[in-house]
Parts: sequence; structure tokens; C-alpha cells
Amino acid sequence: MIGRRTFLLSASALVLVGCNGAGGGGAVGADEMALGDANAPVTLIEYASSTCSHCAAFHAEVFEELKTNYIDTGRVRYVFREYPTAPAPIAVAGFQLARCGGASSEQYFTRIGELFRQQTAIFATGTMEGVRGKFLEIGGAAGLSEEQIMQCITDEEGAERIRRVVEEGNRQFDITGTPTFIINGEKVTDPSVVTYAGLSRLLDAAGAATN
Repeated sequence: MIGRRTFLLSASALVLVGCNGAGGGGAVGADEMALGDANAPVTLIEYASSTCSHCAAFHAEVFEELKTNYIDTGRVRYVFREYPTAPAPIAVAGFQLARCGGASSEQYFTRIGELFRQQTAIFATGTMEGVRGKFLEIGGAAGLSEEQIMQCITDEEGAERIRRVVEEGNRQFDITGTPTFIINGEKVTDPSVVTYAGLSRLLDAAGAATN
């Protein structure tokens, strides 16, 4: 059984921010997951939390079109930076589940997408035991055993990875909420970035427009 104490162990030293901050590049690091051509003219970084409702909305409403039109076509390199928001223990556990079993980038983003899709259902369980059950369900559907999932969720190396991302994000970009977007190293403050129309306009202006 996963108790509150187990979840807290993985997130106890993290600095947290609220969900729904203003918009967010920099180089892609070993702690990050990325999609797209490494030589794409534009790098889009998203600081996001698996427990952030605004992040879930972005991935439900914008991400697939972004991926089809910009990432898969080599126009944008997309980088995801794990930045937990409350409840932090669940956010950290979700990130750990997404990476579990040496997940490839494609596997990672599939799992993150499922965590966003089931975010409301995860919270609706109302208990840590219920959350545990949902994580086992999501992980099991991805081919992971209960033992694998439990080991991943409680992995302190993962918590340290996330801590590094948080500290570096605060230092570089003064992250105040999620999702925050960075385009070619510049933090985005335009609120329209969370819409496809707004994001595509900003990406095109940064160099992702087709000839």
C-alpha cells in the first residue's frame, strides 16, 4: 500500500508553484524528455505538472495539432520539463510512472498524455489508495508490473532529477506557474500561448513558419 508518507518522500524538498502561470528555451538536458528534430529552427520548452488542470487542458486541446503541424514536420523541437504543482507527491509519482522501465520519448509522452486524460478521475478517487489504484491501472495498460510501478514511484533519484529541474527553472526563468513556455530561450508572457492560434503565431514569428 502506498501511503501519504511514501508519496511525500519523493517530493519533500521540492519548491512548488501554482498551476496556470504565464507562458516559457534553453538547451535540452539529460533530465528532460523531447520530441522532434534536434536541429529544428525553434525549440519550445514547456514547464508542466502532471497534476495541473491547465496543463491537461493544453495537452487535450492544443498538443496534438502542435505535434502534427510543427514537431513531426521538423519545424519545432519540443522539450518537456517536469515541474510539480500541488498535490506535489502525486505529481512526482506521475512523472516517475511516465519514465518507468526506461521509457522511450514516445512511451513517456503517451503515458503523460494518459495521466492528463485521467487527471480528473485520479483526483476523484479521493484517497491515496485510490490514486495508487489509478497509477497501477495506467502503468499496467503500458505493460508495467505492480512491482515496477512501485519501485519507480518511490525512486529517490527521480525526485532529485525533478528537484534539479525546479531549481534550474527558477534560476533561469523565474517560473511562477504551469504551464510556462519558453521559445528559443525566451520566456513567453503572451497569454494566448495556451491556444493553438496563439502558439502557432509565436512559433512562426520565432522561425518555424514554412516558406
